Amino acid sequence: MSKIIDGKAVAEKVLAECGQQIERLKNQGVIPGLAVVLVGEDPASKVYVGSKVRKCAELGLHSRKIELPVDATQEDVLTVVKELNADDQIHGILVQSPPPPQIDEDAIVRAIDPAKDVDGFHPENVAKLALEDSSGFVPCTPAGCMRLLKEAGVETSGAEAVVLGRSMIVGKPMALLLMSKEGNATVTVAHSRTKELADVCRRADIIVAAIGRPGFVTADMVKEGAAVIDVGINRVDDDSAKRGYRIVGDVDYDAVAPKCSAITPVPGGVGPMTIAMLISNTVKAAEAANA
Repeated sequence: MSKIIDGKAVAEKVLAECGQQIERLKNQGVIPGLAVVLVGEDPASKVYVGSKVRKCAELGLHSRKIELPVDATQEDVLTVVKELNADDQIHGILVQSPPPPQIDEDAIVRAIDPAKDVDGFHPENVAKLALEDSSGFVPCTPAGCMRLLKEAGVETSGAEAVVLGRSMIVGKPMALLLMSKEGNATVTVAHSRTKELADVCRRADIIVAAIGRPGFVTADMVKEGAAVIDVGINRVDDDSAKRGYRIVGDVDYDAVAPKCSAITPVPGGVGPMTIAMLISNTVKAAEAANA
């Protein structure tokens, strides 16, 4: 029987650890601060930002929510980022993705002080991840996935891992973490152009699915005893659901779970870890700024 990896429980454990670090910092007169910038009216983004701000309040972090109109210019956003870079009370800066189409997101990321880039997307932090320099910030979702594997007792060292997806947000950093000296896995990064994809996946001891397609990973793609981390968050129509839709992952959970040694559900798996690791990165930034 597969072990269901409880992301909520692991996230609470991470946040409890953060709480201890926050208390130590407060005893030194330091309150970690996170600023979240939201451009526009995207409903999902508003929900995400709200949950981040609430979690900061629960843990006693200083937080700022800056909301800009949907017609904000690139210069408007850059001005806010510049002000936050100079604000000593702010240790972490996050510009919620995706912004409206007139905003060059890559340029915004590059404008954030790398020491406050708690999303881990600035080129300097990407380079530190590749170089295994622990002073950098690791993107929150891949960092959360690694913690889930560890807490579930999944051995990555010597394992064959397949990462489905090659985005800078999940796929590429996930592969770097798995192949690092901490992960020690043999990693294949697969994507839409990968030939014989099912065969590639069937070799894997660990599958991390971050391809953005509901139910993409089917039972015939997973070998017996594999561990599966499902990063996908997809909305599918369902007339029987109260809201008219339900949230599913990139994995056909009901069919795949019986074959797995461990698997994350959606929701309740990777999702809670992303905010937990964001808080963890913010605390780390505050510690580094006051070292």
